Amino acid sequence: MFRFILGRLLQGLLVLFALYTITFFLAKAMPGEPFTTEKNVSETTKQYLRKLYGLDKPLPAQYIIYPSKIITDRDFGVSTSKGRPVRDIIAQSFPVSLILGLGAMSFAIGIGIPIGIISAVRKNSWVDWSLMAVAMVGICVPAFTIGPLLQILIAANVPGLKVAGWGNPLDFLLPAFTLGLVSAAYLARLTRGGVLEILSQDFIRTAHAKGLSPTRVILKHGLRGGLLPSVAYLGPAFAAMISGSFIVETIFQVPGMGQHFVNAAISRDEFLLMGVALFFGFLIIMMNLISDILTGILDPRVRIGKAAQ
Repeated sequence: MFRFILGRLLQGLLVLFALYTITFFLAKAMPGEPFTTEKNVSETTKQYLRKLYGLDKPLPAQYIIYPSKIITDRDFGVSTSKGRPVRDIIAQSFPVSLILGLGAMSFAIGIGIPIGIISAVRKNSWVDWSLMAVAMVGICVPAFTIGPLLQILIAANVPGLKVAGWGNPLDFLLPAFTLGLVSAAYLARLTRGGVLEILSQDFIRTAHAKGLSPTRVILKHGLRGGLLPSVAYLGPAFAAMISGSFIVETIFQVPGMGQHFVNAAISRDEFLLMGVALFFGFLIIMMNLISDILTGILDPRVRIGKAAQ
């Protein structure tokens, strides 16, 4: 297991290096410059700002200095558009995105996995077809359609729920539900496929022959292997819920991290763009690592095979 985790961490470092390299040069290739505004700024002022933010140095020096500061000082730079340290911006907005992501993942697991198990147990019945049809609708309907519908039909008519805003304990419910529906649909289909594959194995038939109840066979023998595809999906899905929730955050006016991607690109804020990209990259790598560890616990062949490579 140690070699398995070490190998995944080394792969993650390579991914972070590639992510930083791509983001750095794409940020430099964006047209314009961070200090171009509607107001006429003198060239002397621009030169002073470039020197202040370290943008006057040669490109190779900038490429090396930025990650060096992150490693030694945990310094992600200062946002050129907001005038605040990128680390503070991330620290302020990440808890909101984390709460939203945890709520969305809870809805996804609580809805998708039971639906997948029921569909697998009732294979090719009207229950199976109906649940899978609902799951397909959940995959196809985008968040920018579901969100406004929930605002109109639920938030406007249920006391305690707001159409938009963030501050009350219940404000995360509707955006989290909207964000988690697509993942719930994928989980339902993955769980159904995984459980069906396990239920067709010889050891399941042996368990039935021994007189075990269907419920015990499914819970004790079927889910351990049947949930492998779903567990493998949960890691990247959770990271995607946190990092890719810009549309949901915009619809429900949630002050999360998704907004910073777009704002940084529009204002050509290199430090904010690279800082948020690297933070999300690190988050995705860690979620994938946790997912791989859980998969290895459920199926020892996974970690043994990885370690042997």
